[in-house]
Amino acid sequence: MSNPEDKSNKVFDLGKLRQGMPGAAGDRLGELLKLVRGIALKRVNGLVSTLFENVDDALFHLAERAESNAVQVQFFDGMREVRKKRQLVERLFQEQLARIFNDFAEGKLKAVRPEVSPQGSAGLSLVDDVELEESLAISSMVAKAENRLSRTLYQVNQRLAVINGGAPVEDATNPIGPAPLCNAFRLSVHEFDLNVQVKLIIYKLFDRFVMSGLEPLYEEVNAELIRAGVLPQIRHVLPQQRAPGGASHATPAGDARAVESGMQAAAPPGHPGSAYDPIAAELQAELYGTLRSLLAGRRHSDEFRTDGVDVRGHASLVPNLSPTDLLSALTILQNQALATQSHTAAVTDAAQAVQQIKRELLDEVHRLGGETHGHHVSTADEDTIDLVGMLFEFILQDRNLPPEIQAQIGRLQIPYLKIAILDKHLFAQKSHPARRLLDAIAEAGKSWSEESDADHRLFDRIRSAVETVLTDFDDDLAVIEHECASFDQFVHQHRRRAELAEQRAAEVTRGREKLHVARRNAAREILVRIGNRELPPVVHNVLSRPWANYLVLTELRHGSTSEEWKNALRFADEFVWSALPKTNDAERSRLRTLLPQLEKALRHGLGTVAFHEGDVRVLMQDLTRFYQRVLNGEALELKTAEQVINDNAADLAPASPGQPESAPVTQSPVEEIVLSSGSIEPEPVEPAENDEYIDVARSMKVGTWIEFIDETGNRERAKLSWISPISSKYLFVNRRGLKVGDKTVAALAVELRRGTALVLEEVPLFDRALDAIVERLRQTQANALPATSGTPGA
Repeated sequence: MSNPEDKSNKVFDLGKLRQGMPGAAGDRLGELLKLVRGIALKRVNGLVSTLFENVDDALFHLAERAESNAVQVQFFDGMREVRKKRQLVERLFQEQLARIFNDFAEGKLKAVRPEVSPQGSAGLSLVDDVELEESLAISSMVAKAENRLSRTLYQVNQRLAVINGGAPVEDATNPIGPAPLCNAFRLSVHEFDLNVQVKLIIYKLFDRFVMSGLEPLYEEVNAELIRAGVLPQIRHVLPQQRAPGGASHATPAGDARAVESGMQAAAPPGHPGSAYDPIAAELQAELYGTLRSLLAGRRHSDEFRTDGVDVRGHASLVPNLSPTDLLSALTILQNQALATQSHTAAVTDAAQAVQQIKRELLDEVHRLGGETHGHHVSTADEDTIDLVGMLFEFILQDRNLPPEIQAQIGRLQIPYLKIAILDKHLFAQKSHPARRLLDAIAEAGKSWSEESDADHRLFDRIRSAVETVLTDFDDDLAVIEHECASFDQFVHQHRRRAELAEQRAAEVTRGREKLHVARRNAAREILVRIGNRELPPVVHNVLSRPWANYLVLTELRHGSTSEEWKNALRFADEFVWSALPKTNDAERSRLRTLLPQLEKALRHGLGTVAFHEGDVRVLMQDLTRFYQRVLNGEALELKTAEQVINDNAADLAPASPGQPESAPVTQSPVEEIVLSSGSIEPEPVEPAENDEYIDVARSMKVGTWIEFIDETGNRERAKLSWISPISSKYLFVNRRGLKVGDKTVAALAVELRRGTALVLEEVPLFDRALDAIVERLRQTQANALPATSGTPGA
């Protein structure tokens, strides 16, 4: 029989470990970590070998089914590349694993987060599309594995913390956790020269053969550490599981049944950022109460006319239709709508379309109830039917949504009517899953246009969400919650790609504006020195062409306050002085001393702007002859800038039969501005009145969506992505982050005034719809007051 004291000595005390354990105990901890490393290396390396054994078959199968020869060649090239470098990559992966364990043992292992983040706070992220695709694939693998293996992974974390001195171990700092393993594999496969499509296939195979095989590894590690006495009776206390957005999952139907009013209901924990706000809940409850009151008032005005006759007659004596029958009727209509696809086309008359659904529902209700029974819909259910009808009437008229998106969302009227009858909190809770799904679809659809969605990914995803609700939803709100989470994930992935494209568009625009400013500054400095002076043509040409370009590059590289910029201007001053006639020996002596410095500075500038060596040689010869004439006191040929540009035009484009006497000469922007004394890239100045449109344009915030309408009536939706700190221009991009255009405040105000630019609402769809419905019911009630207060028989 074993000694209890001996058995207790096999259980490690975490408190003692934190204080340090000398001698044999400390050595044993190191041995246990070596044991874990040996188990991990053996199992993981075996799984990776299995992965590579299946790469050939997978790529060959895909090559056989390739849609083109080019794609097939890519797969075959991938097969050859993997065969050639497989052993190298496997060795690199083993080295990565060994390094991870060494860092873990030394307490240097940093948390691995497989996400794409900006590479520096000072500038914009330039992560390319390939890296983004890889990061998304890795993030998905890690999240799936951590969620699936949460129980055993938690136990491994706790036991590794014990044998590593008591420091906390999390999924991201576990040397055999999904994140470090995926990151090690990602670093290793960088040796492969593969296109992104083939690389993503290898990642999928890694998920299938390696990530799926981690559970036996974790179980073996746990078993060996338990055998060694490490936390043999660990309590499994997991933190709340997180959804992809950092939120935990919840059953919305359970939430709906757990509360009795909008004021009492906290936001479901499954909704990111949906912490309970008592003020917002109270406002929602008050709004819902207002709606019910207004509907009751409208019903009263419908039932009792000025003649005092109850238009319903004896309806109050007829029994109400049961909710089950009403839901059955809605289910029949829902199936019919899915089968006939009756709402896929753009809706021309929203009110008529909504009322048509109501009529179909009442007809179906009467058919199910039987004509002899005379059942009718209860007052509360009829109010709900009307409220949902007004909601979708608003949606089908909402200018925030393109007609194609309106038509898709309009198909949801019947399932949303079922939801409203099943759960009265739809209109009282902002956090209701059905409400969040509708808002998410509307927000994504707000940015949709034919041009920005050429591959139909967004439109097809919206249609898929609609058809999922139509097909799968019966009475379980979990279907809505799941589709909402799935749609949010789709939007999140797209947003990350679009943000990268937006950043690139902003960088390109910023670069162009810096170039614009540099050209203008260079031209201004040259014009100050040339002006209307009569100078030799060779001096005009040097300053207005290569030296102006050198000034542009100098400002872009070093800035307009740098020594390089000052030296470049000093050369221009001395170069102009050197070209003027010299009237005495002192001036000629100064010129002889200055010429070597001028030649050195000029050669440096010409080399910087990549002036051709042959052209430099010819220019230096022309300048040598010119300065010889200056020193000899000979008469000089002097011309103004206008004369020089005319001479250049005549030289480069001589008149010929059938052509005008002078043809336009191609010049650099700086040369043109200098020689013509014009302004670079002139922009039309629109007359702008200081009115509400100017105020709207000036106060517009980044993230605002605008619908632009061109002369032919084509519509393009664009978001204000960036405001230039240089020119104050607004950069607009489409939903993919690609540039649509840039506009000044004045130009945007003109379009707003003309109606060719429309600002789209930022308030969520459901909130705007409820506000509009309340206003509409109040107006109806106000219009009905004179009729109800009139005298009988009037």
